[in-house]
Amino acid sequence: MRKIFAGLLILIALIAIVVVVKTYTYPFVKIESTTAGSQSFAADEGALRRFSGGIQLPTVSNADYAQFNYQPFDTFITYLRRTYPVVFSSTENYTVNKYGIVIHWKGKNSALKPVLFLSHYDVVPPGNYSGKDSSHSIFSPDDKPLPPIGAIADVWEHAPFSGNVAGGRIYGRGTLDMKNMLFSLMEAMNNLLAQQFVPSRDIYFAFGHDEEVGGTHGALEIAKDFKAKGISFDAVYDEGGIVSTRGSLAGIDASVALIGCAEKGFWSARVKVKGLGGHSSMPPLQSAIGKAAVIMQRLEKDQMKPMLIPVIEQFFTNIGGTMSFVSKMAIANQWLLKGRLLKTLTGNHTTNALVRTTTALTMMKGSDATNVLAPEVEFVVNFRILPGNTVADIRKHLEQACSGFEVKIEDVGIAREASHISATNSQGFAVMKRTINKFFPGVVVTPYLTIGGTDAYKYELVSDHVYRFNPVAINNFEQQTIHNNNEYISIENYMRMIRYFETMMKEYDQ
Repeated sequence: MRKIFAGLLILIALIAIVVVVKTYTYPFVKIESTTAGSQSFAADEGALRRFSGGIQLPTVSNADYAQFNYQPFDTFITYLRRTYPVVFSSTENYTVNKYGIVIHWKGKNSALKPVLFLSHYDVVPPGNYSGKDSSHSIFSPDDKPLPPIGAIADVWEHAPFSGNVAGGRIYGRGTLDMKNMLFSLMEAMNNLLAQQFVPSRDIYFAFGHDEEVGGTHGALEIAKDFKAKGISFDAVYDEGGIVSTRGSLAGIDASVALIGCAEKGFWSARVKVKGLGGHSSMPPLQSAIGKAAVIMQRLEKDQMKPMLIPVIEQFFTNIGGTMSFVSKMAIANQWLLKGRLLKTLTGNHTTNALVRTTTALTMMKGSDATNVLAPEVEFVVNFRILPGNTVADIRKHLEQACSGFEVKIEDVGIAREASHISATNSQGFAVMKRTINKFFPGVVVTPYLTIGGTDAYKYELVSDHVYRFNPVAINNFEQQTIHNNNEYISIENYMRMIRYFETMMKEYDQ
């Protein structure tokens, strides 16, 4: 018995030694220290006025295209042409499906594959606006900058389409999603043309008008147009990741530049559950709504199996060096602790979305009266599909959850498979990483999985290298102003975006 006990102690000690050695020798990316001081990005009043003017145009898209108000979109295109005459006179440009804007800036060497920069100029509705600032126009670019917000505002401090410039910020719907990218790209191009710069290769720009409602009339048609013309791209750049400032990501003691190298797919299904209807005075032993409840509990309890896909494994390798020793130990010893690591990740709703296809019960409908049993109850479930899973996998999973009940499953909208994963050893990724390090010194640059949908997905038709990154440094609260009250971008972030894109265009082939 003593020998067995001694043997177990020796085995435990050996395992402990192996775990510690593996933790210290695991190839976590070393976080490079930097002596670079904080860079200053002075406000350009002309650039700010042009951006503010674009924010003032309420280009709200509508999923019901029959109800789509195109008038602000016509005005926006006119505004863009009037505001950037040199850009439009110095490039080839055209529209696809009337509102998709394409700009082609010819480079020196047409034999090289072009690059493509994306954005969209539609926005989501602003929600309720209280009129707190009386909608009057403010342009005060010399104000002392306010610090980043530390809470979500209950109301808009400035009218959502005011484009007000105050407190070191530009306010309004679209300032972070995504007119900031569109206008910073236009400013970068405008500045380079003024310097008579000619890019080494062709550069294209594509601006969609319905990204917020699916992008099927904008980005998808533009991508198809490129495909029909035989145009493919060395790299495609769109929104997706950000620089998440220090303290924003739990357990990570660094600012992190999150480059979306893939994005999740989605499928929504309506499940109609049959039961016995009638008067509530004589209910069946199990009602239709009770059956639906069982199915919904199954879906939430027995979700799709979690897994670490390659882009997330690389993410942990890159950011692990900034984490606690215990976290490093779990990442470095997945041979022993992978189950514990996945359990920890799935225990938080944010990290859970990185390692599995998520399940969200979003809608439900029963009877219309308090004393009536519905003969049929329906609910809607939305799945966000992890690369490695398919729509067919999710459908089978849902069917299993419904076993034992009489149900009908219907698609809600159009399903979309998860994207492919773009490589990190491409020139397109290297240029982006180099430029991030230049303008955000000291950050950890890492590939990441974009949780939400973007227009980038459509351009997999014409490129194997599709990257999602919005070059702004913001905290969690600032990020949450997207699609929320009080959306704003700091003047510093906006001016840095212009410089960032200028550098990307100038130095792509350096």
